[in-house]
Amino acid sequence: MNRVAVTGIGAVSPIGNSFDDSWKSAKAGLSGITPITRFDAFHLQWKVAGELKGFDAGRYLSRKEILRLDPFVQYAAAASIMAAEDAGLLFPHSIPLSAGVIIGSGRGGISTLEKEIRKIYSSGFTPHALRTSAYLMSSTTISMASSYVAQKLGIKGYCLGISNACASGTSAIGEAYRLIRTGHTGLILCGGTEAPICRICIEGYGASGALSKGNGASASRPFDRTRDGFVLSEGACILVLEDYIRAVKRGVKIYGEITGYGNTTDAFHRTKPSSEGESRAISMAIDEAGLKPDDIDFINAHGTSTPLGDKTETEAVKLSFGGNAGHVPITSIKSLTGHMLAASGALEAAFTLMSMREGIIPPTVNLKERDPDCDLDYVTQTRKAEIRHAISHSFGFGGLNAVLTFKRSDS
Repeated sequence: MNRVAVTGIGAVSPIGNSFDDSWKSAKAGLSGITPITRFDAFHLQWKVAGELKGFDAGRYLSRKEILRLDPFVQYAAAASIMAAEDAGLLFPHSIPLSAGVIIGSGRGGISTLEKEIRKIYSSGFTPHALRTSAYLMSSTTISMASSYVAQKLGIKGYCLGISNACASGTSAIGEAYRLIRTGHTGLILCGGTEAPICRICIEGYGASGALSKGNGASASRPFDRTRDGFVLSEGACILVLEDYIRAVKRGVKIYGEITGYGNTTDAFHRTKPSSEGESRAISMAIDEAGLKPDDIDFINAHGTSTPLGDKTETEAVKLSFGGNAGHVPITSIKSLTGHMLAASGALEAAFTLMSMREGIIPPTVNLKERDPDCDLDYVTQTRKAEIRHAISHSFGFGGLNAVLTFKRSDS
């Protein structure tokens, strides 16, 4: 089996328009949650989101491309170009044709779909109004993130779009890891992208009881006794994975290694999580890495800030780690970014690599009143730590669970 190295990272998030900026904001505990500006949310109960701020798609795409592509594809393209450059691949000339792309998204081009539907309804279904954009279907399909990135970078190898709810980004990285581990010779760009800040998503998640009704940056407060839901956010994060020996020969920076991947389904409920199913995914990832629970030095939690979700994740950690559960530091990046859906898992994986590389754990902000049911070692202030092995969790609607294990690189 091949060792799998991460050699490039690119991101756009509510806390930065590059991965470096996002990481700096995370270490400083700076929140990216602000009032919704994409539409008028005055009459809604849910008024905040994690929007990108000052993102300029024109740095990566032509005006024609921007007009024809949903933002979730634009975000993926921007993050992929940055990741490729970070990996020492001089876009667009030195990326091998045999490279692959695997990108996950839960909602795809939903904001463009909403815009076109509103156009039809607002004009009373007149014949002229029924003429939708010729690019509507191609722009909004979930696989377009992967296929357009491949087109943009000249990649002609493996290509896959994944939609596994909030576990999509982590699943994409896990599937890429499996390919390289079992002999795929090309490097793979993988991760998640999402652009769900539109009325139908806010109202849909809100109606399901999943969203916080808080009005400020403190609306996302994982593991806090007063938490009342997550904050919907957008963005993208892409990682470059390749065979470790190939990366060493290329002489490039190695962020760390992916050593295990757990993927399970609860077979339980459409929206309610199962601690047993989550625990199986955690244990699967740790076992595949050839580790024991006591070897794990850090957990980057799913930590969405929903009452049931955070409690269930705490129970899952206890099931997997037993008596050592309370001794492993845990943080939730979503306290800063909100829930970027598919993109969250990818960004959290990238931040986990940086925590190992720099020995720094970003804080879970807004955790003021400890929930008795969430009684583990949640990091509430930036903490220095010696991290050799770590894991990152992602759990999604439908009981879809994905967990990655990481090893610090000595290179």
